[in-house]
Amino acid sequence: MPPRPPSFLPLLHTRAFSTTPTRPARPAASQLAHQHATIPPYPHGPSPWYKQSNFGLYGSAIPQSGNTVSERTEIKNRRKWHPNIQTQRLYSEALGRFVRVKVLAKVLRTIDKVGGLDEYLLGEKSGRVRELGMGGWALRWRVMRTEWYTLRREGERRKLGLPVEGLLGAVDGGSESEIGVMGGVIGEEGAVEREGAIDRVLERVEGMEDEGVELGVMEEGREGKVGKEKSRVEL
Repeated sequence: MPPRPPSFLPLLHTRAFSTTPTRPARPAASQLAHQHATIPPYPHGPSPWYKQSNFGLYGSAIPQSGNTVSERTEIKNRRKWHPNIQTQRLYSEALGRFVRVKVLAKVLRTIDKVGGLDEYLLGEKSGRVRELGMGGWALRWRVMRTEWYTLRREGERRKLGLPVEGLLGAVDGGSESEIGVMGGVIGEEGAVEREGAIDRVLERVEGMEDEGVELGVMEEGREGKVGKEKSRVEL
């Protein structure tokens, strides 16, 4: 009687082991320097104590320490309160896509209040620039290099009656010495041009107030109404 074939197949494939060495994790300082190598320096510098806040929108929040006190024995126990950090996908209208970022819950409410991620990043007050941190500063620079931001700035300058030519350089060909509206360096020529433009706007506003342009428009409209009523009566 012939022997029966085995009811199971032999193991023909063995596990393949790779000899490629694993890539070591990059230190935080090296990673931060790599991310900010091609953008202008952040005016407030990196956070030396809460280093993970350099890679997200933490809003200047740091861990707080204190005590929990027992009501019965009044014994104190040391504890810490960590910031409420969440990983969210926020849509950027300037970049045209969602951005995954670690954000503080308080900062998330501020983003909803001001009208979006781009509006939060482009805040002009010094307190907002300080809140951004290194991570927010990098996102701010990415937004400011887009065509959306260039068109927005052109619209604002047209409303003020300022020249639009040479607005912060081209979208892709600007130099590293150019930074946004607040808290940055725009070079000597840019600073002189900006100061001259501001002076021209102030002179124009003062001249309008001296000449009474608004009153003249109101009187002209009032005279036009009176003329129309007289023509109706004559007919």
